Amino acid sequence: MKWRYLIIVAIVFGFFAGLVMAEDICKGDQNCLDIQKQIDELTPLLNSNKNEASKIEAKLKSIQSQLSVAVTKLKFTEANIKDRSEKVSTQYLILSVKIREMYMRLRSQPLWISLFSSMNMGEVRRELAYRQDSNETDKQMIVSLVSEIGKLETDKKALETQKAQLAKLQADLDKQNAVFQKTIKEISSKIAVLSAKQQAILAEKQGTFTTTVGDVPLADDVNARPDYNPGFSPAFAAFSFGAPHFKGLSQYGAFGRAKSGQSAEDILRAYYGGIEIKKDYDSGKQIGVAGYGRMDIETYVKRIYEMPSSWGDEGGFEALKAQAVAARSYALAWTDQGNGGSICTTQACQVYKNANKGGKWEEAVNATKGWVMWNNGKPFKSWYASTSGGYQESYTDSYSGYTTPSLWDTPSGRGGWTSSAYEKVGGSPWFYKGWYKGTSGDTCGRSHPWLSGEEMADILNAWVVLKGGSDDRVSPIGSCWGGNPYSISELKAKAGGNGYASVNGVSVSYSDGGYTSNVHFETDRGGVDIAGPDFKKIFNLRAPGRISLKSGLFNIEKK
Repeated sequence: MKWRYLIIVAIVFGFFAGLVMAEDICKGDQNCLDIQKQIDELTPLLNSNKNEASKIEAKLKSIQSQLSVAVTKLKFTEANIKDRSEKVSTQYLILSVKIREMYMRLRSQPLWISLFSSMNMGEVRRELAYRQDSNETDKQMIVSLVSEIGKLETDKKALETQKAQLAKLQADLDKQNAVFQKTIKEISSKIAVLSAKQQAILAEKQGTFTTTVGDVPLADDVNARPDYNPGFSPAFAAFSFGAPHFKGLSQYGAFGRAKSGQSAEDILRAYYGGIEIKKDYDSGKQIGVAGYGRMDIETYVKRIYEMPSSWGDEGGFEALKAQAVAARSYALAWTDQGNGGSICTTQACQVYKNANKGGKWEEAVNATKGWVMWNNGKPFKSWYASTSGGYQESYTDSYSGYTTPSLWDTPSGRGGWTSSAYEKVGGSPWFYKGWYKGTSGDTCGRSHPWLSGEEMADILNAWVVLKGGSDDRVSPIGSCWGGNPYSISELKAKAGGNGYASVNGVSVSYSDGGYTSNVHFETDRGGVDIAGPDFKKIFNLRAPGRISLKSGLFNIEKK
């Protein structure tokens, strides 16, 4: 169930846009999860800024809408004022003409002469009343129009004030939005500050080995041991505890637990917590296996090559049984109990060969027939790996919703680490190792993982330079990677007054969370402290040849 190189590269390049869950991308690979952890640390801040920017953009849209409405109302009000003003002018002109005509007629001849010469008294009264009413109507219309104009002018002033306020608020929000957008850009760019070449170096050096416990004979590389003599002093070497990932069942830890007398159920509950172990699952359940069609779950598990059958004759039969349950549960969860896609046959899922493995492995499968880890009515996607280095991290299976515990994999918790770690009891060759070979076995000019005091100081200078900003010449010296890396003297000069010439002492601190929290160096310029995750990154980026750290839980040895 180990992680694929190309996906590691994709993650390092920053393709982490939330398309799928991290555990589904990483398949439990600690290298991938380390990168994802760094991303996760930035993601809340990134999301917070995005949320605030989104809120501001929503406010801006609302304000722009209000502003648009206010402008429309203002234009309408101004048009009404103009219309009313024109009507007032017209009505005033009509009234003025009427009054002027009446005045002229009164001057040209007495009204009573004109009236009495052509009409009787009733008609005279009606004519006078009509003229008075007509004049009064004109006056009232003018008064009404003037009143409307007054109200419209008030509305106009209010709308102009609102328009100005909205425009100011829009400008302020535009400034805030610009700040958030800048922050979002800065946070996002932190995921891709290294060059493509540097990212490729990290991807390969941090990548775990690609074999399973059951696939290859165990190797005991004496050059990778802490007791190896490099022939010079002071000498420093970085040793990884385990090779990722740190999730679920440790195969060598399970072997150690079985040799210590624990049952398969004890082992499963140690690594997966109090999860239900369902013992009557349908053994005829059919699942899809990529390239081989459909088959029942028991036949599939008999053909899994993830743990050596020989362990069954070495006190590890209960470990084989625990592995069988984990493999069965994982396959059922992966395929949605046969209702989803086909499970792949490589370490990206589980190693499957189209022939029964036989021996103690088949005995273990038969002994646990129908055993499935179960939660919320679903099988649990049970991760496992060879060697964690003595600490198992918690993880949540998104399929069944179950969360595993975190633990120091010893009989007495952290107090038993590393002396009585179960992986040491199981004899893991990868429990504590200095890595200096590539995935193809090449050493690229380095026959051991040890560095001189000057070479370790060079790592510190790389840390100094990259703290100041991106620099793609910070890469390993030697023929492995090509390019134009800084020489040791060039990098020291680049670090300027903060550069180091030599390292003469080192100590590390560990977190209760199962990782190296701090590395302290004694140098020609005094003591210096580097956070463990930062040191791992810079060490893998600058250490010569294929020398690398595979785990976030590591130690630095000195000779």
